[in-house]
Amino acid sequence: MSLEEKINLDIRNAMMAKEKERLEALRAIKAAILIEKTGKYAGAGHLPEDAEMVLLQKLIRQRKDSAVIYSEQGRKDLADAEEFQAGIISEYLPEQMTEEQIRHKILEIITVTGATGMKDMGRVMGSATHEMSGKAENKLIAEIVREMLSGLG
Repeated sequence: MSLEEKINLDIRNAMMAKEKERLEALRAIKAAILIEKTGKYAGAGHLPEDAEMVLLQKLIRQRKDSAVIYSEQGRKDLADAEEFQAGIISEYLPEQMTEEQIRHKILEIITVTGATGMKDMGRVMGSATHEMSGKAENKLIAEIVREMLSGLG
């Protein structure tokens, strides 16, 4: 079952259960999928799984950023709503890797690619983001790759 099909089913269930907040988060995911399908993936009929994971991570990051801004402005009610939506959206991501698992995977990639320093960051990042798509945030991957490669050079 594709992500879009899961979302449609969950929207129906949330409507029947009258879960207003959950429904709002699910509709946001559906809207983002439709926008992505009519844009970059027009004509494909569906999104590739890695594109779905990137989309979900983007939606979560947006919600978390908004929650921080709302908290800073003393709007706890709005911050809580954003955090709730981020939690709902994260249910559709695979289990997230720990930092230790990410480091281990990056070390494997560095070994396989033969990276020797910062000049190889693009090559390592390309492989790392592909292999860990949806399982780790790209920002964290980039920080660890940068740290490990700078130690080599």
